[in-house]
Amino acid sequence: MYENWKTTSLYDLTQTIAADLLKETEYPWEALPKIGDFIKELGNQLSLEKYEKKGEDVWIAKSAAVTETAAIHGPAIIGEYAQIRHCAYIRGNAIVGEGAVVGNSTELKNVILFNKVQVPHYNYVGDSILGYCSHMGAGSITSNVKSDKKLVVLHTPDGEIETGMKKFGAMLGDYVEVGCGSVLNPGTVVGRNVNIYPLSMVRGVILENSIYKKQGEIVEKYNK
Repeated sequence: MYENWKTTSLYDLTQTIAADLLKETEYPWEALPKIGDFIKELGNQLSLEKYEKKGEDVWIAKSAAVTETAAIHGPAIIGEYAQIRHCAYIRGNAIVGEGAVVGNSTELKNVILFNKVQVPHYNYVGDSILGYCSHMGAGSITSNVKSDKKLVVLHTPDGEIETGMKKFGAMLGDYVEVGCGSVLNPGTVVGRNVNIYPLSMVRGVILENSIYKKQGEIVEKYNK
């Protein structure tokens, strides 16, 4: 039951430096409260040939490209060949994977970005995990707190899952494409290889290999 939303169903754990943390979870959101402590422990084990410590609990790969206008607060790890572009704001508890792009005016807070993730233009990603090669179009955001401030409950085809969490943005599986200007409401979980149309308001769960056109209109992908 609930197999589609489990960590191993959503993610290829060979594509993140946070694999050891995620392997301990049944569902990926269980890792959210542990990201900060995990970074502090892992950071001190990173290769000094590949990474250097800058500031308190901030480790940046020597091959990463970080602009002077970016702000990075720890705990944080910026992976090899990642790009942190103009005015990016990393608020802490953030793992940015190898080759990932954090773009102009994008804000991260308590997140894991797998390798090759792109959040390149005016994105907010908070209390979220983005899988390998996932991409959020310009202006798309994760909303991580309900307006009534109640705990997030996942509504799935198999029933409800009580998360016990107040802050929960989105879990995006590998190869997810989020269209420009979309809002992912608190507790959104998206399976692998899903495309979400621009300007969408997304809530709940989306099965893998789907195209989300609008609420109530989700179609299965097919190969000709």
